[in-house]
Amino acid sequence: MKLIKPLLGLFSIAALSPIVVQASMPKSQVLLADLNTPFGVQVSIVSDKNSYNNQPHLTSTGLYFTHEVINKGQSQTDIAYYDFTSKKVTNITNSPVSEYSPTVMPSGDAISAIVVEADGKQKLWHYPLKNEDAPSRIFDWIEPVGYHAWGVQNDLVMFILGKPHTLQYTSVAQAKGEIAASNIGRTLIYNNSMAAFLFSYTKNEQHILASFNPQDKQVEDLLRLPAQVQDFILKDNATIAYAIKNRVYQRKLDGSDEVSQWLNLSTYCETNITRMSYNNEKLAFVCDITK
Repeated sequence: MKLIKPLLGLFSIAALSPIVVQASMPKSQVLLADLNTPFGVQVSIVSDKNSYNNQPHLTSTGLYFTHEVINKGQSQTDIAYYDFTSKKVTNITNSPVSEYSPTVMPSGDAISAIVVEADGKQKLWHYPLKNEDAPSRIFDWIEPVGYHAWGVQNDLVMFILGKPHTLQYTSVAQAKGEIAASNIGRTLIYNNSMAAFLFSYTKNEQHILASFNPQDKQVEDLLRLPAQVQDFILKDNATIAYAIKNRVYQRKLDGSDEVSQWLNLSTYCETNITRMSYNNEKLAFVCDITK
């Protein structure tokens, strides 16, 4: 791993001499809220705000996220990791291609990420965390992968780009995607208590939160989401949360229509909160940066 820089506040990450693949991306910043301190909610800055920083993935020890590296006006993305103990950010990847959507694999000793390979195809890769083994492609033929979420049996669902975008289910052993739903959104989550994956999709011009059961391969509609909500998280196995502008709302999965405000983060984000990740009283969130 390559150390980028310690960060206790705002910082800038030096360019890592990437081979260019795309123009500069929309600017965004990753922040971390500790929700249970003697002083109430405490928010710290994880990334700079001068580039694209997105797709946070919280664990018990730190935070993975996608970070844009800019060199000579061109950009690519790497996977970065913020360690709670050292308060430092390190590069997990430093390659000529772009990586996105870091996700801890069920084994706990590796992450998976979407890689935009040299030929432009987006495929799912495996990155060992505890040894010097080289990264490797998980599926040779499944593409273009946009997002993914792991279950508990070395199985997963994937957002496959297309017209329309589809939810596809497979396992590492099977290595062949089965279409479960179409017109889906980008958030995919496994809910342990339901033993099912959560996702959203458009149905009859409405934005629906649904579950996919990998045992019987059935999709069940759970509730209707606000039209402007693209991203959601699990606060617990019975509650989802999502942001509208710079406030976070919560709602039960039991079919109740009751929605309540959970957090007001307007002090820390004056624009819009998009993606979030929650783990053990910590909330990572992405704030859009306007020019």
